[in-house]
Amino acid sequence: MYFKIIRMMSFSFTYFAFAFMDNYTITYLSLGSNLGNKLNNIQKAVFQLHEKVGEVVTISNVYQSPSWGFDSDDFLNICIAIKTKLLPNALLETVLKIENNLGRERTDEKGYKPRTIDVDILYYNTEIITSKDLVLPHPNLHKRMFVLKPLADIAPQFHHPLFSKDTRNLLQECKNADELIKTPYILYKTRASLFSKLHFIAIEGNIGAGKTTLAKKISEDYNAKLILERFADNPFLPKFYEDQSRYAFPLEMSFLADRYQQFTDDTSQLDLFKNFMVSDYDIFKSLIFAKVTLQDEEFNLYRKVFDFMYKEVVKPSVYVYLYQNTERLLNNIKERGRSYEQNISPDYLEKINRGYLDFIKSYPSQNSLVIDVCNLDFVAVKEDYEFILDQIQEFIVGKSF
Repeated sequence: MYFKIIRMMSFSFTYFAFAFMDNYTITYLSLGSNLGNKLNNIQKAVFQLHEKVGEVVTISNVYQSPSWGFDSDDFLNICIAIKTKLLPNALLETVLKIENNLGRERTDEKGYKPRTIDVDILYYNTEIITSKDLVLPHPNLHKRMFVLKPLADIAPQFHHPLFSKDTRNLLQECKNADELIKTPYILYKTRASLFSKLHFIAIEGNIGAGKTTLAKKISEDYNAKLILERFADNPFLPKFYEDQSRYAFPLEMSFLADRYQQFTDDTSQLDLFKNFMVSDYDIFKSLIFAKVTLQDEEFNLYRKVFDFMYKEVVKPSVYVYLYQNTERLLNNIKERGRSYEQNISPDYLEKINRGYLDFIKSYPSQNSLVIDVCNLDFVAVKEDYEFILDQIQEFIVGKSF
């Protein structure tokens, strides 16, 4: 027993010594939402807190709880611990800005209201603060089951500096009788860690939609293995754009063989230094293009070969389709300047778009996400790129893969 106490004292001293040396403070926050996509609201708040406040050390389980103090939809609630170098007032200011960024509207009206996000500072280490704008520890934390339960997940032995009781004691003594439901949801500290739970993301789209560019950006920003379609050396492609009826079948068969070989090779070779895989195509595109370009008899023969191959390939965890209107597609094709693409007709592009959308409707198990990028420039405009990432994030938060 004496040895254990010495070890605990040594650990505690070391922990606070490093905290002092690094000049950071552990702060505990409570997050809740009961409007819109509640889970994604909280996930976005965690990401912004990690970016603007400090490193998120740990995240509690996600709990569903009744609204507290007013009649409204149930909340989802969590608690997190963060290492921050911000002083208390700067921390409060940053938290309020994050709430505002995520659609929280504060008014002078008294009483509680539904909200997209609610972030409360519970503790700033063991500091006791009483000011006009900030009171710490949070004056109501010991009264709220939806705070104490998730807080007990991550800080069961943390002592309230005024009550001299740890979280477990406060939880046992809490008179709030609201029933909390522990959900199966898992939240992540960063978007990189969220994307890492996916094995494979396929970015698809029509010719000139920007799928390769987006796949490259995601790969660079989130440490993913990049799988790009190799098609420029296909000898039938320039001939196909000159005479589609003559070269359609050899072109599609050549693409299918090349895609199958490349796809199986790339997706079967895991890179231990990468978090997941992202590609600018999925092999199912072969069937979509073939349906548009081939005659019925040719397509029926092609379909038999394709079905045999498709059984063997890795399916993406998430299939993202970038929808782009025909006018923008033609402009993008013109700007990238590939000579053999310059005579592509608007009608052909529209048929390809319809083929992709029909495929997505026919395969609900594909985990497909359609993103309209007609008015976006995710290369030049950071906010447009962020919008696409947020769409993917919202789609996968709460799903199990």
